[in-house]
Amino acid sequence: MCSSPSPSPWCWDGSRASARRRRSLRINPDSASRLLRCGQAASCRACGNPVEWYLRADDRPVQLHPHEVPAARVPESCRWHVSRGIAHPAGDGSGWCRLAHALLCPGRPAPPAAPQLSGLRRSLALRTRRLIDAGGLAPPGAPASSPQPGQAVCQPARPVAQLLFVRYLASRPVDEIQCVAQTLRRGRCTAKVLGPSSLHGVWALVPVSAPQGQLALPSDVMAVYSLSALPYQEQLRWRAQRCDQHAAAPAAGDLAVADWEPFDPLRHHEHIRTRLPSHGRRPGGPAPRQAQS
Repeated sequence: MCSSPSPSPWCWDGSRASARRRRSLRINPDSASRLLRCGQAASCRACGNPVEWYLRADDRPVQLHPHEVPAARVPESCRWHVSRGIAHPAGDGSGWCRLAHALLCPGRPAPPAAPQLSGLRRSLALRTRRLIDAGGLAPPGAPASSPQPGQAVCQPARPVAQLLFVRYLASRPVDEIQCVAQTLRRGRCTAKVLGPSSLHGVWALVPVSAPQGQLALPSDVMAVYSLSALPYQEQLRWRAQRCDQHAAAPAAGDLAVADWEPFDPLRHHEHIRTRLPSHGRRPGGPAPRQAQS
């Protein structure tokens, strides 16, 4: 005979025998932010070191160093703290603070404001060098690989897209923008926003307009991936950075911050392209879609 477990919730030593039930992480549908805080870990594209994404009070994302540092070693103007999931550019009065990754990133020029953080910056630079030596990170200034036949050439690495009457700067090419939704396996969806059955936008040359109601510059034009002709729901899907499958499943949470950044021609002038991307033609395939001006 097999002995059956005792139905009593107490063990022989007086402790409770019932195990704690495992609960899955859920999101309140009425939550203002559907972002899972456990999924904010990422890697810097310039140096390969780990970072954490947070939103500021103005809903702009910021990259923070994943560890706290003693506040005495950090200038007061460089201190950050996180409160209720929101990053604030100031100290919280404690002996510890957070740092913006831009102060420590080895892939950027060293700022003169924090020379006392040079030791931490050198340790990150050493890790970056190890990643480059191991082939896990491309060295700075490395030439891009030659495009394959049928692939787009002269495509901007960070294109400017226009949707919902607003111009955004993407962090990667249009056909590489990844869905930010969480899958059933609790990982990030690997599908692209521009799926095989998705509606495509068109490249167009438009005048470069200055922000805050300033006059447009008719003599200067820029290449923009326009999605304005798509239906309203389709433009919402693009701004939420979701694939076709997860756009129809609003209960799924987000595991990353959307890569869109409001485009400012003054701050992002190095990403302005004055010519349309050219596309190769696959043998036997249809002609490439012409951009509308």
